[in-house]
Amino acid sequence: MLNEKLKNYTIILASGSPRRQQFFKDLGLDFTIQLKEIKEVYPKELKGNQITDYLATLKSKAFNTLTDRDLLITSDTIVWLDNKALGKPKDEQEAFKMLQSLSGKEHQVITSVCITNNHFQKVINDTTTVSFKKLTDEEITYYIKNYQPFDKAGAYGIQEWIGFIGIKTIKGSYFNVVGLPVHKLYDELMKL
Repeated sequence: MLNEKLKNYTIILASGSPRRQQFFKDLGLDFTIQLKEIKEVYPKELKGNQITDYLATLKSKAFNTLTDRDLLITSDTIVWLDNKALGKPKDEQEAFKMLQSLSGKEHQVITSVCITNNHFQKVINDTTTVSFKKLTDEEITYYIKNYQPFDKAGAYGIQEWIGFIGIKTIKGSYFNVVGLPVHKLYDELMKL
């Protein structure tokens, strides 16, 4: 249905995330994957979805040769805890610290999506509140060793072992926590 609606566009997904790529396949979209290296740096005064909106838009700026038929999708996800953004951990120690900080607390997962064409740009975002049980150091270490969550904001994937055993409650879109607010993206794309 969505693929038919967007048949006049060449859809470019600018994401190396296997989860986002799977969502696009599951939506029945024909798309190509194009990646461009950018430094994910944002002004320090930004908070919450301002950060993800900024970074999703920044990623779109790396694509300066779009045609009128191109539809570029860029996105960014952060974990927001105690008024601070948690991105992707650099190593095991940082992943351990992140998961320890999330243990026994509630946090927000914020994802922004930037839809860009030569004639328009639209940014949408979604926030989901997630609550972790108190995790033991052994559980955290086991998860990091076995799942290597270094490509995930906040050092965890809700769809993995740590999500099965550690998440008490979730308020909002589960898919947003996985990495894309699919319901909102679908609605926006259907409007084109």
